[in-house]
Amino acid sequence: MTFAGTPRPRPRWYHARTDLDDFAIVSYRVDADALARHLPRGFAPMKADFGDGPGALVSAVAFTDRDFHFRFLPQVGIDCGQINYRAYVTAYGRPGVWFFGTALDHPVVAIPRHLWGMPWHRDRIRIEADWAATPAGWRLRAGHASCEATELPEPRGRLDGFAGEPDWLERLTHPTLGWYRRRGGRVGTYSIWHPVMRPRHLAATSARFPVFERLGLITPDTVPHSVLAQPRLSFDIHTPPRRFRPGA
Repeated sequence: MTFAGTPRPRPRWYHARTDLDDFAIVSYRVDADALARHLPRGFAPMKADFGDGPGALVSAVAFTDRDFHFRFLPQVGIDCGQINYRAYVTAYGRPGVWFFGTALDHPVVAIPRHLWGMPWHRDRIRIEADWAATPAGWRLRAGHASCEATELPEPRGRLDGFAGEPDWLERLTHPTLGWYRRRGGRVGTYSIWHPVMRPRHLAATSARFPVFERLGLITPDTVPHSVLAQPRLSFDIHTPPRRFRPGA
């Protein structure tokens, strides 16, 4: 059995699209109760049974936007680094991700921050990767956040906490719904679509993500659960975000 992805919603003229270069999902196992304290009512961590007990997962998802543009304005595209900080949750029973925040290396960060009330901020982000090397390598530098990872000799047979590849592909690489706390406390939501990832398995030789440390979810010496990476991935972003209404 394989994971076949999700149907692609018909792109609309007001949606955005981009190619994500040097895309990597750096995940951490965290305490589910600690994560739950940061979620709104009706939201709950998606729990997993790891080898030494239950827990939940959060990820720093880092990449370089290549030619990000709105479909109604294809001639105006931007290239910049981006990091999304997310947790895997359910919202009134629907699976998706909760976004703690996003770092973007471009002045356009003012649009999601001020127009849509999203928890975005500007940061200098540098991502480098050598996919042709043996082993391949990936590196991130962004303020106090950093990560260096090298490709494993062989893909992992299984990821701790998951029944098999279709399970972790669906949960870690293919959430299409996301939620975030808007300014003023309300919850916002938006959705995306991308083809099924065919990620390469890396291991972090070093990693620091102060966003998760400040939330009390990890410590500076916490080792990532996994690093899943891909040289390029195309994305549809169903802009604009909207207010979240349970049951809608």
